[in-house]
Amino acid sequence: MEIDKIPPWILSLEQEDAAFLKNFVIKSGSLKEIAKLYEVSYPTVRLRLDKLIQKIEWNDQKKEEPFSAFIKGLAVDSRIDLETAKLIIEKYQQEKEN
Repeated sequence: MEIDKIPPWILSLEQEDAAFLKNFVIKSGSLKEIAKLYEVSYPTVRLRLDKLIQKIEWNDQKKEEPFSAFIKGLAVDSRIDLETAKLIIEKYQQEKEN
């Protein structure tokens, strides 16, 4: 497969996320089986999947500026909260317009 035909959201996944996605597919989407595999609770797996979905959705959107993508990534990884990420991005966009 040619690299330019691979969807950008796949290329943006970290190795750990790609492994999680692979295991999810292998286990036929069973969150209970994934929880057993990773030896964590069902809610922990659900949260991880939700964060992965957010990453995919954000990376699947139109090409955005690297700074905004970086801030969104921090929020998805719980390094900053979502509201703070939104404020930073809004301020950045306002500064760019001026």
